[in-house]
Amino acid sequence: MQPLQGKVALVTGAGSGIGRANCVTLASRGATVIVNDIDEAGAHETVTLIRAAGGMAVPCIADVAKSDEVERSFAAAQRETGPVQILVNNAGIPGGMTAFENIDEMAVDRMFSVTVKGAMLCTRAVLPAMKQRCDGRIINTSSITAFGTHPRGCVYAAAKGAIVSLTRAWAREFAPWNILVNAVAPGRVETPMSARLSSDPAYQEEVRRRVPLRRRAVPDEIATVVAFLASADASYMTGQVLSPNGGEVM
Repeated sequence: MQPLQGKVALVTGAGSGIGRANCVTLASRGATVIVNDIDEAGAHETVTLIRAAGGMAVPCIADVAKSDEVERSFAAAQRETGPVQILVNNAGIPGGMTAFENIDEMAVDRMFSVTVKGAMLCTRAVLPAMKQRCDGRIINTSSITAFGTHPRGCVYAAAKGAIVSLTRAWAREFAPWNILVNAVAPGRVETPMSARLSSDPAYQEEVRRRVPLRRRAVPDEIATVVAFLASADASYMTGQVLSPNGGEVM
């Protein structure tokens, strides 16, 4: 039997990159996956990949920063799949490397709206059913930048730090209902969001200098950690942050 057989997982920001890898990996282990993204084409591509491999998936198009869209689209998807038992709050946007004094206020609002408020809205949408069943997994995507690893990009770092705090606060609050809340904090990952860095010699040298494994991760290497947290193997783990980062942070 597959370890996630019979489970329903919802992954946000699943139209590409780490989110897509999360979906494909969870589906390969037996979960029915609700694929959320604001990008309709990307979400449908992920669904197609899963179905082509024999898995089960449905699209869920919504901006996670808008409560009405989250509530409407999540409810519609769950009418097809049944209630969500595994939520992966993965949606995010690029942070850039802007010096603090040059940061735009609208960029701050959008970063926190998608990353932090989005995780809160999505969790609120699935929490009642998890509490009713006294069972659930919530897995949040943070970043090593939350630990002060980069000299610029403080808005992104602050939002990802807030995700760590939410993870720990929710873990305590939801524990009486056997809802486990953990986070992954990836290091450098090859994704469409960071594609331009692949051709930057200075960045590649920085990776070799700062990452002991001397390379970036691929999305599948993050997805396997998420799948572990979603599985019965992590049944006594909550409030933790796992950081697959190639040794950049130890």
